[in-house]
Formats: sequence, structure tokens, C-alpha cells
Amino acid sequence: MTVSSAGNGVGMLPSEDVSAGSNTRMFQLLDGTTAIVRSPALRNVMHVLRRVAQHNASVLIVGETGSGKELIARAIHQFSRRCNQMFVDVNCAALPEHLVESELFGYEKGAFSGADTSKPGLFELADGGTLFLDEVGELDAKVQVKLLRVLDGAPYYRLGGHRKVSVDVRIVGATNQDMVAAVRSGKFRRDLYYRLSQFQLRVPPLRERPEDVIAIAEHVLHQYHPTSKFTVDALEALQAYGWPGNVRELKNVVFNAVMQADNAAHEIRAIDLALPDVGTTTAASTGVRSEIVNPDLDQAEKQIILDTLQRTGGHRGRAAEQLGVSRRTLSRKLKQYRSELENEVNGIVSLSYEQQRYFRVAVDIPVKLRSGAKEAEVQCVNLSSSGIALCSPELVNFRSAVEVSFVLPTGSHPIQAKAKMAWLDSGGKAGFRFLEMRPEHRQQLEAWLISRINEEGWRPDADPATSD
Repeated sequence: MTVSSAGNGVGMLPSEDVSAGSNTRMFQLLDGTTAIVRSPALRNVMHVLRRVAQHNASVLIVGETGSGKELIARAIHQFSRRCNQMFVDVNCAALPEHLVESELFGYEKGAFSGADTSKPGLFELADGGTLFLDEVGELDAKVQVKLLRVLDGAPYYRLGGHRKVSVDVRIVGATNQDMVAAVRSGKFRRDLYYRLSQFQLRVPPLRERPEDVIAIAEHVLHQYHPTSKFTVDALEALQAYGWPGNVRELKNVVFNAVMQADNAAHEIRAIDLALPDVGTTTAASTGVRSEIVNPDLDQAEKQIILDTLQRTGGHRGRAAEQLGVSRRTLSRKLKQYRSELENEVNGIVSLSYEQQRYFRVAVDIPVKLRSGAKEAEVQCVNLSSSGIALCSPELVNFRSAVEVSFVLPTGSHPIQAKAKMAWLDSGGKAGFRFLEMRPEHRQQLEAWLISRINEEGWRPDADPATSD
């Protein structure tokens, strides 16, 4: 587990260096980590990441071991409005099962044998910032229940404690598991999965972004020997290998080659890399390289155009001349590629119908509450299709079932629903879960929520119960 912050209140975004080439971006994170982005696949992820980071919703990062999920989590924190606050990360798989709850939520003195003093949990340490739960799929069932309550905004108790703790934490989770299969088998709670994956980002494995292989390898090499370079056969070997261990394996291979090569100060050869047999590894471990080595004609043309643009520093006139086409033809092709990229990005940020239930919109509107003879007008904090969060000292008087009435910012008729309090904190905020709502009112609410989802750039999927 590590804790880091921006330090001294400096809320700077990751610095971007384009000196490595017009097609390569290097983001320097505040903890010293460098994110190297050259491939279209990873550029898609970074493009989406910037948008996702501006929301407080939970993010689930999925990808193979060593593909860079932690780096993506740190980038989300630094691009977010919480970048001045703490970034706390914990590997859920590395914590002993009996310590997970006490580490996450803290404990009071005397809570168990050896608890000589009270200790705040990681949620408290991350208050106002971001908590990164690596290998979140390994969490124990009992901890999953408590985590779900915290994500829903409910205060919690430290282990052995009697005082409720309220925190404002953004959760970013990561896993290399098939979470859908884990949910189906009962290993992971379905409701927690949907709550964690309000936004889901997939980090493509290294074999799907071969352009990054050379960029990362050269960066690692120059860290040890700034004047060194790879020979042509070494570059070919790096690109031909399948990298089942992804970025982590690539860094280890380059480091070992530097340490063992006789002429490491000048050139690294293919033999210095000591890679497994390329033919068998590629076919057996990836099943994808054949698509890269033997692309169809459209993909081959696209790659040639992009490579030529890179060599000309992005100058379209010179690129068109080298390609033997008119500048108008080149512009038409690039417009087509941009359209394809937008479609790919939209696919990454689509929200399933189930996830839309947990999409909260911060909105400040008056809400009327009634329970029997008691009535009050309070303020809305946020709103979703499944419930509403309110703020008022009077909420403590509305613990039973209530009638809720409010008018949406773009609406003219009140929406009415029966609701029940789901949580209440000491700051005068409470969450109410909708129990009943007239069909026309629900339709009005969901139409407004979908309009807000679209405004933010997300693509809502249709209700599977009503689709063909």
C-alpha cells in the first residue's frame, strides 16, 4: 500500500512531452512515473481517461497483468479535480484476508488482540482524494458488503468502533479477472460490480499496441544508457514477440539485456534480448499477431499513410507528395480515420442500461418531503434513476417511508415518488431509494438523465428488456 499526494497544494496535471516524436506522447506523473503513448489503441484510452477523470463516478480498469492499469489509475487521479488530494493505493490480493477490513476501514484500540492503539483506515487517509483498489476482484464477500454501503454514501464504523465515519472518496478499481464470470459464479456481488464500473476502461495488452513496444523499450534503454540504441534485428525481435507479461515483461527484458550485453553502452542486439522463440510464442500466447503481420489492404494503407505523416512531422503536403496522392485525397483519408477513432472511443465509454441506474447527476433543486403530517422542503444533492440524495437538518425526521416531489431543471410538472431512507450522515445529508413512481414520471426522469449522459459525451445503451 502506498500513499501519495500532489504536495504543497500544487494541482498540476501530468506534464506532456512531445519531443520523442510527433506521434509519441510522454506524460510525466507527479510520482515520477512516465506514461508513454504512441499507439492509436492507447491514445484512445488516454482520450477517454481525460473525460472520465472529471467525474466523481467510480472507474473499473480491466486488463491483463502488467498492461499498465496502475499507471492509468494514477493518471485518472491527476487529471481529476482531486489532484491536490491524496492518492492511496492498495493491492487487495496482497492483504491477508483477516486484515482487509481493518486496513480499509480502520480499527479502534482493543478491537482485537494486538490493537494497542486506534488506526484510521485507507478510506480515511484518502478522504477528499482517490482510493485505488488493485485486484479488487479478490475482495472477501463480507468486505464487499461494507464497500458497497460506503460507495452508496453511507457512513461506516471502524472495526470495534462506535462512532460513524463519513468520507468523500473516489474509488478506482482494477482487475485482470473476467468480472462478468465472477458475478455469474457468485464470487463477486452483482450490485457492487455495477457500482464499481460506472465507467469501465479497458487497457489493451501490449500485443494489441505494437507501436508502444519500441517507444517503451527505447525509453527504458535510454534511462540506463542515453547513447545506446537497438539494432535492426533487435527492433524486429521486439515487435515480433507476443509479450504475454506485457509492459512489466518488456521492461525486465530490456533491463536484463542492458546488464548482460557486452556492448550495452552502444548497441543492443536481438541475441542480447534473450527472447523465447518468436514463432511459437507469438502463435501460442497471443493469437493476434497474425492480424498485425498480415493486415488487410485497408489497414495496410492506413498504416503507410500514418507512418508517412510521422516521417514528415505531420506536414500533409510533403506526405501527399511522398505517397503519390493529392492533398485532397490524403485529407479525405485522414477524416475517415478520425471518424473511425471516434467510433472506437464511443465504444469504450458506453454505459450499459444497468450502469445507468447508478449514474448520478449533481443538481441543486428544491424537493418536497411528506411523511404523514410532517412536511419539509429540502435541497437535492444528486439524482439518479434509482434514488435521490438530499441535504437538510430536518432529514432526521424522515426515516420512514416518504413521499418525494420535485421539478427537474428542464421540466414544468412535478415528479412524484414514494421513497425510503437508505443512509443518513452527521452532516445533514441523506440518501433515499425510490420505491414507487408513476410510469410517466419515471419516463420523464430517465429521459432527462439520458440527456445529461449524452451532454457529458457518454453513449447510453438501451434497456435489454425492451430491445430485440
